[in-house]
Amino acid sequence: MIEESKMKTRAGDTMFGQIGSIIASLMFIWAIFEKFFPFQIRNQAQKHTLRLFSFVYPYIQITFNELIGDRHMSRSEAYTSIQNYLSSKATTQAKRLKGDIGKNNQTLLLTMDDHEEVCDEFNGVKLWWVSGKNVAKSQTLSLHNNLADEKRYYKLTFHKQHRNMVLGTYLNHVMREGKAVMVRNRQRKLYTNSGSFWNHVVFEHPATFESVAMDEELKKRIIDDLVTFSKSREFYARIGRAWKRGYLLFGPPGTGKSTMIAAMANLLGYDLYDLELTAVKDNTELRKLLIETSSKSIIVIEDIDCSLDLTGQRRKKMERAKEDEEEEEEEDQRKKKQSGLKERDVKSSQVTLSGLLNFIDGLWSACGGERLIVFTTNYVEKLDPALVRRGRMDMHIELSYCGFEAFKLLAKNYLKIESHHLFSTISDLLKHSQITPADVAEHFMPKPAFGNNPDLYLKALIQSLEETNFKQNKHASNT
Repeated sequence: MIEESKMKTRAGDTMFGQIGSIIASLMFIWAIFEKFFPFQIRNQAQKHTLRLFSFVYPYIQITFNELIGDRHMSRSEAYTSIQNYLSSKATTQAKRLKGDIGKNNQTLLLTMDDHEEVCDEFNGVKLWWVSGKNVAKSQTLSLHNNLADEKRYYKLTFHKQHRNMVLGTYLNHVMREGKAVMVRNRQRKLYTNSGSFWNHVVFEHPATFESVAMDEELKKRIIDDLVTFSKSREFYARIGRAWKRGYLLFGPPGTGKSTMIAAMANLLGYDLYDLELTAVKDNTELRKLLIETSSKSIIVIEDIDCSLDLTGQRRKKMERAKEDEEEEEEEDQRKKKQSGLKERDVKSSQVTLSGLLNFIDGLWSACGGERLIVFTTNYVEKLDPALVRRGRMDMHIELSYCGFEAFKLLAKNYLKIESHHLFSTISDLLKHSQITPADVAEHFMPKPAFGNNPDLYLKALIQSLEETNFKQNKHASNT
């Protein structure tokens, strides 16, 4: 037994010795070849060697550089998408990671360190990603690193039999998922326009659908519609329509239209563009603003019935102005006072109903993608039917006065109670009251005299409801 083990050891030593001799011989031959053969012969030999190696080596490699362009000064979107896509896999597979704070200042982002490898599987096919970095020789002696001298890249390796799948569906999947991760981690913004330019602040509104006081069935229908829209990219492409959807929110003041918009943005992770039509000079500026909006966004025009005269009667008013200019001036002044607009705003804006319709669903509306357009109004009957028809405003949502279900949610959020012996009294009063959720919420705001006693808050609300009902009944009897 011992003799057999010794024989195996000698055989192994002999084999490794032979391999070492072969390698040394090949290195000697290559050195002679490099020294004595002309460059043309060496070049041809290298080409044929690599070609022969490609027949033996069954894998394909694709390199995605971080910096692109003639001077390598712009960052590749593909590289960024790959980095975001691999972030989740890096946390579970890579041994060395790089950490950073996301743009929203709340998320910790972990990515692969240089020269790390992770394995990915797609439709049963295994692929390998390697992160690399090429450093210029001049940088090693410099205390001030130049980004152009430090060239990072990702290298994808896969079997050549999967070429069509990788170049088609897999890379599209990586780009799409990487962009989705970037959207989730980005710092969302609230934009408003100054003329034809957008200015922005960080969007930090806390509203969610859990805190929106409204009918639960309607709330569920809205959430389902929004989520379905956000996942319908292929559907919209298949039917040949721009990936956008319109929502008309209407109802009395204080019913939560603005809060609903903030909840939409927080649900989908979209940016908000609050468009002030009176600040837009003409249709050309309106089109420019549309082009500069990003995908995954909500374009909002609040109180559209007050923004401009968009009832389709502008031509008739111009004809009447020729007949009686003084009468039109008086009419315009009255309208400006009602809508709260400044005279200079109305005169400076030449946006037409046709221009706004093209903004909503014209050819230019297809730029970007995954976009919601939301109108709010207190008086839906004032709007031109062409503006709110289905296809432009796809979903009409009426936010009405506070019902019992909305009241219970407000009581839960503000008073931290889900049941109370006064609830039945309030339920009966709400059936005959026209009180908005904003008015109910105001009764639940902290008051030093009430402390944390929910009885006092509810009794104050009951008193207000009784007074409201009395006034409404008195008004109805007088009319």
